Amino acid sequence: MFAIGALTTHAADTNKTTTMQTNTTELATVGGGCFWCTEALFQMLPGVKSVTSGYSGGHTENPTYKQICEGNTGHAEVIQIEFDPAKTSYEKVIETFWEAHDPTTLNRQGNDSGTQYRSIILYHSAAQKEVAEKSKAAAQKNFSDKIVTEIVPLKKFYKAEGYHQNYYRENPEQGYCRAVIRPKVEKFEKKLKQK
Repeated sequence: MFAIGALTTHAADTNKTTTMQTNTTELATVGGGCFWCTEALFQMLPGVKSVTSGYSGGHTENPTYKQICEGNTGHAEVIQIEFDPAKTSYEKVIETFWEAHDPTTLNRQGNDSGTQYRSIILYHSAAQKEVAEKSKAAAQKNFSDKIVTEIVPLKKFYKAEGYHQNYYRENPEQGYCRAVIRPKVEKFEKKLKQK
């Protein structure tokens, strides 16, 4: 999915690409609990062009949010991050991933529980797999409990329904956004300013 000296645009089916001679972008796909939370944080990361909420890692074709919530699809709530590698690296994206959630809780983030909320990195290439595995080993020193994050190849990414996209930006006063996402966003903003 990488193009040198070309912008690669990605449809929900990551096997389809269109190439135009402009800037290079890359994709990273991760899941760290509710995608509304992770989407809001990664939208703030310098070098990120777009963040798309979706589903991946399961067996059901074209899953719906309702099916995901029932926990029978095998999919996790994930985000697909399009970033400019001239401004941020895949390594930085994965480093941010460890900071954005608790990778030591199996199938849970806060009050959200179920396999759809598992910690997962879905790599797009052998190079991404290597970076993810090295980063996981390095991140372990920051956690007293064992990191349970899955590192698996991306097979298919399904874009979530429209109302899930840009959720925090579109609904900042919604209860979950105020109580759960806003404190994470404020903490992440402070961390970004310190760097």
